[in-house]
Amino acid sequence: MTYVVTDNCIQCKYTDCVDVCPVDCFYEGANFLVINPDECIDCDDCVEACPAGAIFNEDDLPEDKKHFLEINEELSQIWLQITDQKDPLPDATKWDGVEGKLKYLIKEAPEN
Repeated sequence: MTYVVTDNCIQCKYTDCVDVCPVDCFYEGANFLVINPDECIDCDDCVEACPAGAIFNEDDLPEDKKHFLEINEELSQIWLQITDQKDPLPDATKWDGVEGKLKYLIKEAPEN
């Protein structure tokens, strides 16, 4: 079992979850965070910490968000690990709760 970051994180990228994660299982893209399912210890700390309500237990994923398990697994293999909290994206509050954000997901690994 693992936790999964879903679409409400896209274009927001709050990192409060990163700050509370005891095993540093978050990975960062340009406009989204993911959890590496092989590293997650199912502690539940990230769920309460996420101001966007974008993180779900794998067993509680709504049917229309199940594809995010694969997205988290795939992108955690190419993105860099994030271990420190950062500011959210500039328009995070504007994007929080917007439907249909998957089309804005930038999958390419960010340049360093």
